[in-house]
Amino acid sequence: MRLIGMLDSPYVRRTAVCLAHLKVRFEHEPVSVFSNFEHFRSINPVVKAPTLICDDGTVLMDSTLILQYAEARLAGGRSLWNPDPSQLAHDYRGVGLALAACDKSAQLIYERNLRPPEARFAPWMERVTGQLRAAYAALEQESHVHPRCYERDDRHASIAAAIAFQFSHSMLAAELPASSYPGLARLSARMEHSEQFMNYPPVGPGVPGLGARSG
Repeated sequence: MRLIGMLDSPYVRRTAVCLAHLKVRFEHEPVSVFSNFEHFRSINPVVKAPTLICDDGTVLMDSTLILQYAEARLAGGRSLWNPDPSQLAHDYRGVGLALAACDKSAQLIYERNLRPPEARFAPWMERVTGQLRAAYAALEQESHVHPRCYERDDRHASIAAAIAFQFSHSMLAAELPASSYPGLARLSARMEHSEQFMNYPPVGPGVPGLGARSG
């Protein structure tokens, strides 16, 4: 299998790290949706990262759907979801909040860096910033109230939260100071030293001065 996309996208990085934890073999091809647009389009006309090319040639998109397929068909019964049914809803909530935070971060980054200053819509940026902060405030609370979902490095909630916070804080530190989210900052620092995170660091060209993002 081939995983297409740059690791500075939190969605691509999440997919790579989770596949590694699931012990699913794949080749990573760091193709940018920006600087390598035409090449990416030749692989997937939708040009969406991450893209997974299955061994039979089937093209899959969206990190959550790719990982759902991997756990259902490729992981030999392994799963990164919490096996405790009482904790599963909190796992889902944590991943949902982390992905929402990534989405809002990307919207804010695009608005600031791809749109001319005179064309930026301040009320929209304020709204997105508020949604971004709300997502991380809720995720910070989840990490305190339901710590069991974040105590292991091989769980979807901890992986998604750590990758999301690293991405958002590295791009939007002024809006997301680490001191406001101490639990997420500690989680991110811990996870960045894990083998899987170190094997798939958030690097790539992407948007000038930033990094490639997708969904």
